[in-house]
This record gives sequence, C-alpha cells and structure tokens, in this order.
Amino acid sequence: MGRTWSTADIPDQTGRVFLVTGANSGLGLETSKAVARRGAKVVMAVRNAAAGKAAAAAIADEVPGADLDVRTLDLADLDSVRAFADAFEGRLDVLVNNAGIMAPPRSLSPQGHESQFATNHLGHFALTGLLLDRLGGDDPRVVTVSSLAHGHGRIHFDDLSGERGYTPVRYYGQSKFANALFGLELERRFRAAGSGAKSLIAHPGLSATGLLRSTSTLIRVVGRMVVPLTTQSAAAGALPQLYAATEPKAEGGQYIGPDGRGERKGAPAVVKFVPQAYDTDTARRLWDVSEQLTGVKYPLPAAA
Repeated sequence: MGRTWSTADIPDQTGRVFLVTGANSGLGLETSKAVARRGAKVVMAVRNAAAGKAAAAAIADEVPGADLDVRTLDLADLDSVRAFADAFEGRLDVLVNNAGIMAPPRSLSPQGHESQFATNHLGHFALTGLLLDRLGGDDPRVVTVSSLAHGHGRIHFDDLSGERGYTPVRYYGQSKFANALFGLELERRFRAAGSGAKSLIAHPGLSATGLLRSTSTLIRVVGRMVVPLTTQSAAAGALPQLYAATEPKAEGGQYIGPDGRGERKGAPAVVKFVPQAYDTDTARRLWDVSEQLTGVKYPLPAAA
C-alpha cells in the first residue's frame, strides 16, 4: 500500500451515508467520527440510546456540523433488527458491521441463540440482508469486522448455542470465524449476482476498546493488566475498517488488518485469514443455517 495509511487519506465522503453498528464506543465511535469529519452522514446504531446520544455529542464537539443520526438497535434481538431495518429509509452507501461482545458467561438471546453468535454474527447477517435493497450509490460496500480470534474458531453446527460445550473464548472464536465466512461468502454472492457492491472484512489487531466489559470476571481482571502493555488505541484499531470502507483501491473480498508483527498493531494492510475461512462448503452451510435461524432470505444466488 506504499506509505502508511491514515484518516488523512480518507476521500471526501460528502453525500454518502454510513451505517455503523456499535457506534457509541471503541472502534465504532472512531469510525463514525472519522467519516463524519470527511462529510458523511452517519447513522449511529447503538444498543443504549443515552450512550449513543452522548457519543454523538462528543463527535459534534470535535466535528462541528457533523451529520449524525442516533438510532437504537439490539443486534442480539432479531425483532429489534427487523424493526430497525423497517424504519430505515433512503439509500445506504456503506454498512459497517462493527458491534460485538466478547467472551461473556453463557447466555441466550430472546430467540434462544448463544449471545455471541447472536450479536456478532446472526444480528449482522440479518441486518445486512434486510438492508440489501437500500445499498446503492457509487461504490456501495459492506464491511464486517472479524478478529484475530477467527484463527482458533470453528462453527459448532451440532451445538451452536453452546448447550453442551460452552466456553467463553471458544464461542467468541466461533462468532468471529462466522464473520470471516460470512464476509467472504457475501462477496462471492455479490459477484455471482453481477452486483456492483463489495464485501470486505477487517480486524483491529489488539486494540483498547470496550469489549472487556462483556467478558467473564477472570478474563476482565487479566485483561486489565495485559491490555495497556499489548494494545494500540481504538483510533489506530479502527484504521483497517476505515480503509475497507473508504479506500478507493480496496477490493471486494479483501481482509484488512494491521501490518505489524502478528497483525497485533500497525498500519492497514491486506492480510490473510486462516485457510479454513476460505472453505466454501462451510461458508455455504453457515449461510443456509443463518437464513433458517434469522428468517432472512437474501436475493443473491450462491456462487457456482
């Protein structure tokens, strides 16, 4: 990519509409701020309305005149996802599937799905499918945020809810591996449909975000000791997804992450998933299961 890429390289986004999930903190807040500064209208999808309004006010203090629209969305609840999509009007240029929870004690969503799989994957799968007909404009994109944790993940098709073998880290890995499979399969289906839209995937390396709030007590205590020594800032961690969302040279199907050692820190670069993420049979099986569990059918053909 040549010299180090930064928010200064984001092209003018005037007239473009971004939807960012989890926009009130961490990567989502930094992403919203960066594109608002370049003129985009940003729909800030948040679970907690008060936190969203506070985040929007903070952005407005730094970016006077920022065009921000705070809306409530609980990705763990498919009824909330449908209500949000039903109320969304107008064109959408870029969808950033950013929100997530990490390694909490086992709990179930209102529809009975394991909370990490529900929030990190199923909610975004449903949201993307329900908003697909709004995705348009010049260079429409879907950016899905995965994680280094995808590398130890697999899809537990025989125990998706973790009823028999739940551990917080294992099922976080499942959800992030699902993000990778989904993002790549969505790109294949865009191409099969002859769509002009792009699906890209990004990961933040090791970044200081609010994810530790959802973890178990032990992971949270250990994390508070380790995070300051090993991570980069949320602003730096947001750069890969900002590159994927705005860089004109970015291509569909690319995975963008930090270029430093172990992809833990650094400038945005094209990186590689673990080999299992490119398994099209697993991706199609996950896609079919996700359509069944969410009730959202995509108007896109499977790739040949």
